Amino acid sequence: MPLDTRFCGYDNLYLLQMKVAVISPRFPFSGRVPMVPPILEYLGALTLKAQPDAEIELIDANVSESRPEDIDADIIGISSMTATVTWAYSLADELRALGKRVVLGGIHPTALPEEAKKHADAVVVGEAESVWGKLLKDALRGQLEPFYYGERLCLDDLPLPLAGRVKGPYKFRAVFTARGCPYKCSFCSVRKFFGDTIRYRPVRNVVEEVEKCTGKIYFNGDDNIWGGDVQRAIELFTELSKGTPKYWYGFGDLRAPQSPAGDRLLAAAQASGLFSVWAGWETSSGEGLKIYHASAKQGRDREDAVRRIKDHGIDVTLFVVLGGRTDAAGDFERAVALAGRLGVSIHPVLLTPLPGTELYDEYKPYLLPDRGWEFFTGVNAVFEHPTMSSIEREKMYYETSLKLLGSGRIMNHLCEISWKGFPMTHLMSLMMQLPMKRAMHKAYAEWKSYMRSAL
Repeated sequence: MPLDTRFCGYDNLYLLQMKVAVISPRFPFSGRVPMVPPILEYLGALTLKAQPDAEIELIDANVSESRPEDIDADIIGISSMTATVTWAYSLADELRALGKRVVLGGIHPTALPEEAKKHADAVVVGEAESVWGKLLKDALRGQLEPFYYGERLCLDDLPLPLAGRVKGPYKFRAVFTARGCPYKCSFCSVRKFFGDTIRYRPVRNVVEEVEKCTGKIYFNGDDNIWGGDVQRAIELFTELSKGTPKYWYGFGDLRAPQSPAGDRLLAAAQASGLFSVWAGWETSSGEGLKIYHASAKQGRDREDAVRRIKDHGIDVTLFVVLGGRTDAAGDFERAVALAGRLGVSIHPVLLTPLPGTELYDEYKPYLLPDRGWEFFTGVNAVFEHPTMSSIEREKMYYETSLKLLGSGRIMNHLCEISWKGFPMTHLMSLMMQLPMKRAMHKAYAEWKSYMRSAL
């Protein structure tokens, strides 16, 4: 086989094979889902599509300790969200100090590309498919551009992820079937990153990936597993149900189950293996829904939607946003009451104004100056409140979460799940809530220790 003698134009080296490393950053919080970081497998596949002879190293920083000096690559890509970007910037700075070239991408660098560029040789702004091949060629020539602006392409020709290439204590992996969101929730960055028009992958491609790349249990990483085109969702779920029996969970709105085809949608979803849906309740206040522009995805009667989902043997977890500048202390206790009234799990989140969202622009004057991006996790108060201190809100957050994850509450919830989902839905409810309970206890203990040392 003849040697590849393409001149790289970087440090006067000749390369036989391009070396690419992709890194998923370390999380700044306790506990983690035992899921393969999707970006590693997918960006690895995009790399091989553009450079079939590339040598690829995929690194999950939450699992493996890789010292900067040990990462041997011609180009190192780090994809980051806001909560992980502080760690990503620090690693990028160390790598570049060693003369290694770094590319930053993901939701946070897309929202703040000029900030990210201070820590990278190049920044991918937006989706990578349209620019990753050009970036790799530019890296071979040693002529990286400062910014690569990705286009929002159709999703017909995406490569299958490199399943099995990332080693670690993983239990399952993620797939995605669509990108984009038509809803205009002011706190959400999905629409800003992926667009307000939903683009769908062909059903046959999704079914192929699920069949070939996932195990017994997987996660649907779509922002909305059934929103937008209900008939397409029914078709997808129907085709999935024809394959190897598998179980999955994902995020969904409360509007689609109320549609005329809602019962067919839920029946098809349950038959395809859906055991749990996580939906944005956001706030129990109608005024709060208006403030966050989150009413559209709730439908006419969101409580009826919850009942319909549960009646089909699908467990329901509701996201409830707390601690906003118009919220009061009583909202935390109302979240606990909501769980009991509807017979659902509740996942509380402290309101977090993420860069790139309308909420960030609105809350920017109130951001706490001593809170870096690593605090933007949904469990920290990062802005001033008219009546509650950051410590008060964080304490109420942990106390509320632990009430919702109390042993009695977890066991009672099993009786609130329809027996149509037995036994898998009941078993998975336990498997999801018990680790969350342990992680929350650990996080609360760490928070109290941090508070004692800071005072």
